[in-house]
Parts: sequence; structure tokens; C-alpha cells
Amino acid sequence: MASIRMEGLVKRFGETVVIPSLDLEISDQEFIVFVGPSGCGKSTLLRIVAGLEPIDGGDLYIGDTRVNDVPPAKRDIAMVFQDYALYPHMTVYQNMAFGLEMRGTPRDEIDRRVKHAAALLHIGPFLDRKPRALSGGQRQRVAMGRAMVRNPKVFLFDEPLSNLDAKLRGEVRTEIKALSQKLKTTMIFVTHDQVEAMTMADRIVVLKNGVIQQIGTPEQVYSAPANQFVASFIGSPTMNFFDAAIEEDTIHLNGGAAFALPPSLRHALSRDGTRKVTLGVRPEHIQIAPPQTQGIEVKMSVVEPLGSDTLLYFDADDVRHVARVTPDFKIRPGEVATLTFVLDKVHLFKPSDGTALR
Repeated sequence: MASIRMEGLVKRFGETVVIPSLDLEISDQEFIVFVGPSGCGKSTLLRIVAGLEPIDGGDLYIGDTRVNDVPPAKRDIAMVFQDYALYPHMTVYQNMAFGLEMRGTPRDEIDRRVKHAAALLHIGPFLDRKPRALSGGQRQRVAMGRAMVRNPKVFLFDEPLSNLDAKLRGEVRTEIKALSQKLKTTMIFVTHDQVEAMTMADRIVVLKNGVIQQIGTPEQVYSAPANQFVASFIGSPTMNFFDAAIEEDTIHLNGGAAFALPPSLRHALSRDGTRKVTLGVRPEHIQIAPPQTQGIEVKMSVVEPLGSDTLLYFDADDVRHVARVTPDFKIRPGEVATLTFVLDKVHLFKPSDGTALR
């Protein structure tokens, strides 16, 4: 097993700087998820760890070994790709055993490892099948099993669920999480899907333009985003944002509604005059206001019943917002409702750079 350490890591493609300078420490046996929009550098970073991309500056350590110039085959890592990359003419057993055969592993040891991995991944009954006879989820499990049998120090997953439908994605996601708990191996998982990041990670690394925006547990990143970018990227549906101003102990929205400033946020703000801020509130922290309670009066644009809850879409300041309410609240598009916020759950950000006010 191994920790991973990146010190001042730099990556360029020609004149384009993809990763300007990155420092990160990943503990032994930790499940880390790199998440961010397309082009943020997460897959490039994974390929650097794998040795598939050279480093233009800084250092990379796997365990105590500096691996900047170590070829991929000698890094003792295993990578699972998005497209499975299985040999179509080989059976599941042969696909999983092939890498070990190339290393000269004894036949009985190969058999033991393949059958053990197949049992963990619930693909034992399919060992004699060829990939074309498997579903997408089963093929991805075979790709994972091929990596597992090598007993690597580090597992790398490059968006392995992207080609699966929603049901299979959920199933394989659960398998990978369970696998990490059984194997106790360092794992790095790359995704653009924040739901995958939230449900799988020990810690999440949120990236934007090759720069780490925040590192933390899923709970930390969700409940205390470092900036407006993280707040908007993590969470589904996304956080709502309102232009607002602070005057003494009151938050004034542009639309005229006013709310008491939560005590937890008062120390973060200047008490002299008015201060412009961006107020953020997650959909589940917008509620239907009780009778005779001040709030935001809005007209519903779209109502989406989801069974366990209902999403209400409305416009404010020409921006579409969404609230998540209980399914027993009945309202139709075009009807008006008064909404209020769970004030101790709101977030304030600087409009200038999006930094969260703590």
C-alpha cells in the first residue's frame, strides 16, 4: 500500500498551462475523488500519477519513492478506464489472468487471485463468457477484476461509470465503494459527476482550471464550500444564489425581501453601512413560509414531483431558482407561493471573487 504526494506539480501542453502548481497529499488506503468540470485537469492529473503523462515541474512521490522518471510498469499501480478495454476474443477468466501470465505468475496463484476477485465482484458465474455476452456493468466489473488481481499499491479510476445507464451506474458505484473498504488500498477516482464524488469519497478534491478549490470530506465540501464555484458544483440541484446587501443585522435581497442575519455570520461582515454580498441557499433549505410570515413571493414556473420530494422552480431577478419541498405540498405552475430560508443554513460569498464569508 502507498501514500501519494505531489509537490509543486506543473503540467503544460505546449504554451498552455493545464496545472500551474499543485500540492496534494493522499494518505495510504484513502479513497480520493477528483471532481470538476471538463477541462479542469482531473484526468491529466490521474494520468500523471499513472506515468502516462510527463511532469513539467515539481515532484511526485508514491510512498517514499520519487517517481517522476519511473515508467508506468514499475509504479505498481492499476488503472480502470472508461471504455473497459477488454480483449474481445478472451473469456472473462483469460482477461483477468492475462497480466499475471505476462509477469510469469504461477498458474495456481493466478487461479486463486482470479477466483477471489471474481467472488468479490460477483462475476464468478461469468468466468467462461466472452465480453460480448456481458452487460456494461458486468464488463466494468471484469475491468476492475483485472486490476485487482495484480494487488497494486494504488488503484486509479478514470471516469469508469460514464458509459453505464443510471441503474448500472448506481450498482457499480456501490461495488467500487465496497471494494475499497475490503481491499484497504489507496484509490483515486476521477469524475465530473458530483453525486459519485459525494457518495464514494473519503475526501473530495474539487478542481477548476488545474487549481484545487477545496479539499475535504463530502460533508465538509457540501456544508461549508470554500467559494461560490464549489457551492455551485457540489449539490444536486445546485445551490441558489441571490444578490443581496447587508445592513446592520439584516439581509436585504434585491427583490425587497429582508431576513435577519444569522449570528454565525455576523462576525464575518463589516458592521459599518451596507455591504454587497451573494447569498447562497441550497434547495432543501428553502421552505414554504407559514401564514403571516415574511418571505419571497414567487410564481412557480415548473413543478417536478419526484415521489420522495418535489422540486419547485421559480424566477427571481431574471434567474431560475429551485426549492426542494415535501411531496404533501401541492401547487401548480403559475400559482404563487411565499418562500423563506432556513437562515442558519445560508451562505454568504464575496461578489468580487466568490470567496465564502465565514
